[in-house]
Amino acid sequence: MDAPHDGLIAVVKHDCPTCVLTVPVLAELAQAGALTVYSQDDPAFPAEIAGRVYDADLDTSHRLGIEIVPTLIRFAAGQEVARTYGWDRTEWERVAARPNLGATLPATRPGCGAKNLEPGILERLKIRHGQTGITARRIALGTGEDEIEAMFDRGWSDGLPLVPPTEERVLRMLTGTARDPQEVIGLVPSDLVPATVEKIAINAVMAGCKPEYLPVVLAAVEAVLAEPFAMHGVLATTMYVGPVLVVNGPIRRQIGMNARGNALGQGNRANATIGRAVQLVIRNIGGGRPQEVDRATLGNPGKYTYCFAEDEEGSCWEPLSVERGIAPGKSAVTAFAGYGLQGVVDQKSRDPESLTRSFAECMKAIYNTKLAPACDAIVVISPEHERTYREAGWTKQQVYDALYRLTEMNGDDLVAGAHGIAEGGPSSYAGRKIGKFRPGGLLIVRAGGGAGMFSGIIGGWSASGERGSAPVTREIGN
Repeated sequence: MDAPHDGLIAVVKHDCPTCVLTVPVLAELAQAGALTVYSQDDPAFPAEIAGRVYDADLDTSHRLGIEIVPTLIRFAAGQEVARTYGWDRTEWERVAARPNLGATLPATRPGCGAKNLEPGILERLKIRHGQTGITARRIALGTGEDEIEAMFDRGWSDGLPLVPPTEERVLRMLTGTARDPQEVIGLVPSDLVPATVEKIAINAVMAGCKPEYLPVVLAAVEAVLAEPFAMHGVLATTMYVGPVLVVNGPIRRQIGMNARGNALGQGNRANATIGRAVQLVIRNIGGGRPQEVDRATLGNPGKYTYCFAEDEEGSCWEPLSVERGIAPGKSAVTAFAGYGLQGVVDQKSRDPESLTRSFAECMKAIYNTKLAPACDAIVVISPEHERTYREAGWTKQQVYDALYRLTEMNGDDLVAGAHGIAEGGPSSYAGRKIGKFRPGGLLIVRAGGGAGMFSGIIGGWSASGERGSAPVTREIGN
């Protein structure tokens, strides 16, 4: 499109009632020789204007930056000098520099969304006009090569089919954040390759995320790449662990995460794809592949994805994120190097003392009853079990204190060889009380369905009896 040296341009579409409403005004301006009309969706609209132009490929609309139709623009000396959109008689008179326009029309009417901004169209226009900001190289596939199979063959997959990360899909994913696509979030082990927002978005597309999930994925990647999390160690250890993500704050509900029934299971797109995206980032950017850098002896199914939300609304306790220093009302994600899920079944305890002892006995079995201090753990308390604490007036801190105390064990029982078990601790344990968990090693989260006195324990990673990975919490931004 060559902008007029002097004059008016109007962009309309037949599918817009306000555009139809303004046809008499457009015809009046066109008859005065001062207007060129571009139609986005119908070459025959407006029929009253002989010199209309059909913007079939929407390139003109894109170059003009049209967001709402009808839009009226005035040019002078080849430069835009005034613009208005929708129908507002006063504004149209100002831009057109003509009084008494549309005297029989209502004073104002809102416009409609421009066709060039519709999903898929905007991305194709940006690609055509070289405005993507994407620097990742494009992989050319052979004639007749299947996209899904090609991604398997190139080693990008976690074993499940991936969504092809076309330029259009990546551009759409990037609309989920205000961050610069080339911003580096961190270095991904083991190859220590920079993870840009763009590269993370590509993996989020492959994982099946929606654009609105991207801020959570970015914060989660920041968390697992933080030094205390020790992502390289999480990969290289022969233990079972991988990133477990707990999401707090308003974003849980905004993107439809599951914090209730089957919260740690299948069936929720946000839960499943956010965790999967983080795992794909580790695999595809950092090179963390099983039987290579990832040396897990068995692994666990959570290494596909392990992400859930805390049920804050039903809880009598402060959310995990607030406990870890995030301001109330803010969204955050906590990354924890954990594995599997060990069930806690207690359908008879009706007082917190009995229930906590039940939890503690189950927790002593993590890794091995002979190993202490052994690891960190997330205790996922179901609503029915939490009710027992609520009705007794127990604070979360009381639960923590009781769990640490009740998971202390007699060192005589932990010494290597005790009870005929070769596994165990040093002889210096004898005659002492040994805590199963390091101070600060427990996290309590409320989640799960409203029926069933079943809670769970997610064991964490330790190295040679010391902390291997520390939980990391990051606020979720834009």
